[in-house]
Amino acid sequence: MQKIQAKLPFSLLGIDSDNGSEFINQTLYDFCQEQKITFTRSRPYRKNDSCFVEQKNYSVVRRAVGYQRFDTEEQLRLLNQLYESLDLYTSFFQPSMKLQSKERHGARVKKKYDQARTPYQRLLESSFIKAETKRQLRERYGLLNPAQLKRQLEGLQRKLLATAVSTTQPRKGQSPKDSAARPAMEMPRSRKATKSVASLKRLEKSGKKAA
Repeated sequence: MQKIQAKLPFSLLGIDSDNGSEFINQTLYDFCQEQKITFTRSRPYRKNDSCFVEQKNYSVVRRAVGYQRFDTEEQLRLLNQLYESLDLYTSFFQPSMKLQSKERHGARVKKKYDQARTPYQRLLESSFIKAETKRQLRERYGLLNPAQLKRQLEGLQRKLLATAVSTTQPRKGQSPKDSAARPAMEMPRSRKATKSVASLKRLEKSGKKAA
């Protein structure tokens, strides 16, 4: 939380989490009390209470790293490096539209969106961001190269995907070589593993276009 606070270009006034033990614990509660941060949580088994986070979990995180289980020190290091590049690439160079209104006409719903802008552009337009902070954001933007960030992301994705191999002990009658060659995901999840590979190919294709 302290790292997130330091990276945000505005004050952190509140957080809304799900009911996982990584959030619902005394340590985080005490931290929020000390920092005067409002701490709320969603209702159990109601994913729509956190619909915006769940949406970004797919459109940003899962499309970048897939659905494999990463639990080794090497994978953690690669994930942290990947997220650093992904953060910059998404915040400064990936525009998105925000829903402004919805109108229902019989069975049809008409949605109106604003003009697509990056999070960086939205911060510059905000009256709640200090002028000094906006100046620092402009300077950082001037130092970034989207094509280079894209190449970094693709390289880290390949390294991460290459480590997604099971490290479990071989079964009876199975050689260590055969066990090491098994994917990190169990057979029922093979569809999701394929989906992550397809996602990487999409990223590679879009990266070639951007370059």
